[in-house]
Parts: sequence; structure tokens; C-alpha cells
Amino acid sequence: MHLRHLQLRDFRSWPTLELELGPGVTVFVGRNGHGKTNIVEAVGYAAHLSSHRVPTDAPLVRSGQDNALISATAINDGRELTAHLLVNAHRANQAQINRTRLKSPRELLGVVKTVLFAPEDLALVKGEPSERRKYLDTILATRQPRLAGVKADYERVVKQRNALLKSAGAALRRGYDDADGASALTTLDVWDSQLAHLGAQLIAHRLMLVAELQDEVPKAYSTIAPESRPASVSYKSTVPVSGTDPAVIEAEMLAELGGRRAKEIDRGVSLVGPHRDDLELILGNDPAKGFASHGETWSFALSLRIAEFYLVKGTGSDPILILDDVFAELDAKRRTKLVQIAQDVEQVLITAAVDGDLPENLVDVTTHTVTAIDDPELGRISRLDYERAD
Repeated sequence: MHLRHLQLRDFRSWPTLELELGPGVTVFVGRNGHGKTNIVEAVGYAAHLSSHRVPTDAPLVRSGQDNALISATAINDGRELTAHLLVNAHRANQAQINRTRLKSPRELLGVVKTVLFAPEDLALVKGEPSERRKYLDTILATRQPRLAGVKADYERVVKQRNALLKSAGAALRRGYDDADGASALTTLDVWDSQLAHLGAQLIAHRLMLVAELQDEVPKAYSTIAPESRPASVSYKSTVPVSGTDPAVIEAEMLAELGGRRAKEIDRGVSLVGPHRDDLELILGNDPAKGFASHGETWSFALSLRIAEFYLVKGTGSDPILILDDVFAELDAKRRTKLVQIAQDVEQVLITAAVDGDLPENLVDVTTHTVTAIDDPELGRISRLDYERAD
């Protein structure tokens, strides 16, 4: 897969931008603050409907504007599709494929596929469980787009159930004979069923994904850091699961919800389900978070992304590989590993502040498109194309 054309309007610092792209390596070189990362962020947003830098959409819209436009034309096995995405700062986004308006932006998933390496990846190891849950769910949605809908429905149920738990707790504290409290408990049974049905699907697919990661992550880590302790991953669930059958997990989740209902009502939040789970990262016998050195943390983060790349690649064509200002953060050994992956990828997008941040062995990749960003306010880009001499 590769992008042939990218168009932006009012996205981050870009009033307008039109960029022709092709297979091979594209390097965006320019000073900090000149819009390099904004370009690859837009590509990643078209692929995942989320940013790797911010949790909400409002910062993506250029200051003073109501919305931003991303149009990305992708070629996958000879088939060309254009994803159009209107990002609204304060209301629901809109999307279309070619000229067809979509009911939901989630229908865009799969038109563009990307795997991104960025300095923010350290949060996969050092950050909160939400970072690792997002990592798992992004891979699931990339490989099976329908699961993005399952997750969205699950999050809606959690939000509504939490509101009910708070109202039930308040009513019951006024007295167990309170009619509102009794009604809330009856309604809670209905929400428990929906939560367990949707949550079981997410847990089942996460468990199957983690089983694949248990092969890929240690392999990648031992290549990057052969002198370090062995790496491993496991899934830590709030539900005592006995397998990957969604129907069985649903029953197990309902039982756990029943056992913890009093505590949930008391606290006013849902304590059971995939929104509370975690991907455990282990080095030797210790958790990577808090026990890994800076170099080990980077190695683990890279291993997670490398594993993601090969798992997505295994579903069909290469995803677009994005390396966002990551070489400046890495030593020579880790740089070399990334370049080895890039050599065989259909399309690679790289950002760097200066040419000196790029590893020397990057020139071994056959075709380069080097792009220097002059002025994002004017949308000017100067280009130089060249091929490696044999």
C-alpha cells in the first residue's frame, strides 16, 4: 500500500497543502515548528481516526477555523481509493470514500493503513494502562475494522452505566425503599448484559492478539537488545477468564459484575471490563515500567511497534511505515534495525529536523524523495528526487 496524493486544508499549521507521493522513502526535513509532524499526523489520522499526539480533535483544526480537511488517495494492490475526512472541532466528523458519503467515519478504516514510530512511544512502556489498551485496540481495528464499532459501542455503554451507578448510589443512600433506587437497580441489570456482551468480544480479540504478540515481541526485542533480559507480554484482565470464547467470557464477566456490584455502586464507576484491563510488559521477572533503563524502555517500545508492523503486514499488503522524528532519539544499533525494516516496505514516510539525524545506511534504500519544508503558512514545499547510484 502507498499514498499517491495527500491534500490538507486547515489541518494544524497548514492552511493548504497538496503533496504528490509515491512508493519508496519520503523524508520531510525542516526546522522544528515547520509542520513536518503535522503532515504524517494527518496520514495517521486518516488511518486510525485518532492522533498519536493529542486525545481530542479540537487541536487538529487550525486556529480560528471550524474544521479541517484531510484527503488521502491510497493505492492498494492496484486499487485506488480516496478517503476524505472533515475534522470538526466541536461536533461529529464527516467522511466519504471517493464521492460516496459515509454514515460513520469508522467506515474509512482500512482504506489507509499505517504503523507509526514516534518519541511518544515511550508512553507505551512508561505510561498508564490506557496507552497500552489503545495500542491493542488500534491493531485490532486496523486488522478487523468492525471491532472499532464494537469498542465505540462498549465505551458508550460504560459511560451510560457509570451515570446510572452514580444515580443508583445516591438514591440508595437515601434509603433502600426509595423507588428511584429500585428502578435504578433493575435498569442496571440491562446495562450489565450489554456491557458483558460487548466487553467479552473485546477481551476475546485482545487475548488472541496478545497470543500473537507473545511470539513477535520477544523476537523483536532480542534482535534490538540481545544483551538485555528477555522480554515478554501478557494480558491482565479484571475478568477471571478461562479462554477466548466470547460466550464463556460474557458469562464470566456477568458473574464478576454481580460480585462487585455493591462496590461499583458505592464508587459510582464500572470496575469490571476491558476498559480497566492492561497489557503487562515484563523484562526478565520484573515489570518494564519502573524497572527498565532508558535504553531498555526504548527497545521495548520499538519491539511493540515492530510486532505491530508485522502483524498488520500479515493481513495483506504492507502498511505505510511512518518514522516521526524518531532517529534523533535512537542509538546507531536501533537506527539500523528500523532502516532494515524500511528497506522492504512499499512506502516509508520519515521526518527529521536536520539531515544529520538520518542514519547513514538509509541511503541503501533504492529511491528517496527528500522534502524540505520552507514555510507551512504559505504551504510551500521544495523537493529533490534522486536515486541511489548502483
